[in-house]
Amino acid sequence: MMAAVALFAVQALSVAETSKNVLLIGWDGARRGHVEKMLERNELPTLAALKAEGKMVNINVTTGATDTKAGWSQILTGYHPNTTGVHSNGKYQPITKGYTIFERAEKAFGDDKVYTAMIVAKSGHVDAAGPVKVPYQRWKTRSEKGPLKNLPEQARLRRNGMKVIQEGARRFVVAPGKPYFNAKDGMDLFVNGLKTDEAVSTRTLSEIEKNKDKRFLIFAHFARPDHNGHQFGEGSKEYSAGLKEDDEWTGKIIKRLKEMNLYKDTTVYVVVDHGFDVGKTTHRNAPYVFMATNDTEVRRPGDRADIGPTVLKRLGIDIAKLEPPLFGKPLTER
Repeated sequence: MMAAVALFAVQALSVAETSKNVLLIGWDGARRGHVEKMLERNELPTLAALKAEGKMVNINVTTGATDTKAGWSQILTGYHPNTTGVHSNGKYQPITKGYTIFERAEKAFGDDKVYTAMIVAKSGHVDAAGPVKVPYQRWKTRSEKGPLKNLPEQARLRRNGMKVIQEGARRFVVAPGKPYFNAKDGMDLFVNGLKTDEAVSTRTLSEIEKNKDKRFLIFAHFARPDHNGHQFGEGSKEYSAGLKEDDEWTGKIIKRLKEMNLYKDTTVYVVVDHGFDVGKTTHRNAPYVFMATNDTEVRRPGDRADIGPTVLKRLGIDIAKLEPPLFGKPLTER
C-alpha cells in the first residue's frame, strides 16, 4: 500500500481555486464503518492513497431516503428532495430541467467547451425513462410474474412509484418519468445498465480519451457493493469483495488518467449515495457514508447535499448566482 501512496503523492493534484476536470466515482451502497475497517486492514489501497493525497471526510444523509434514487439525485444537484421531487426509490419525479451539475456545467462553459456524462452500472433507480401509463390488467399480469411477485399489490405499486387511476370505465397504472428524464438531454452522454465495474470503467476511459481536449465533468457509477449487500448482507465477504472491486477499478481509472497526463488537471471525488444497515441486506436507515478526494482544499465533513456544490465550485461556477439557491454548501468552506 505504501508504494501506492507514494505514487499518488508524486503526482498529487495541486488545486487552486478551480479545476479543469472533475470525475465523480460513485461507490453505491458503501457503508462508512465497513470501509474504515477495510482501510485499517490495508484492503483498499486506492482509497488509502487518495485519502493520503487529499482528504477523506465523513458524509451524513439528513434529508431524503437512504436509497439510490434519493442519493444520487441529491449528490448530482445539491438540492433538498423537496426541490428535486426525488424523495426515495418509490417517490420521485423527473428533476427539473437545468438543475443537475451536468446541465449547470454545460450552461456555464458552452457545449463545445465541456464534455458531460453519466456512465452508470445500474439500469433501475439511476434512469431516464419517460412517464408510464399502462392498462391495469396488463400491469397486474406482468407484475405477478416479476421479481416483486411475492409482495402485496400495493407494495408492488409503491416500490415503483406507481398508482392506479380511473378513466371512465377503464383503470390504468401510471408512473412519473424517472429522475434523469429531463437532464439526459442537457448532457453529452447518459448511459446506464452497464452492470459491471469493468464495463463502466472501460466506457469512462473511452469517453475521456475521445474528449481529452475539452474540460470534462463525468460521473462513473459502480454498483457492486450495493448488489452484493442486498444478496449476501453487509457483513459478508461478498460485500467486502464488492468494495475491493470498486477500489481496484477506481485505481485503474486514475492510473490511466496519469498515463494520459490528465490527472494533474482532474479533481477526483469518490462519493456514496447511502450506506447499509449493519449486518443486513437492507439500507432503510443507513445515513453514514464518506467522500474521498485528491482535492486538498476540502475542509470539513458534511452532508450528502454538499457534494454537488463542492463540484460546481471546484469547476469555477459561481454558485451564489444559481436559482433556486442550492441546499448544500461547498465542503471547501468552513
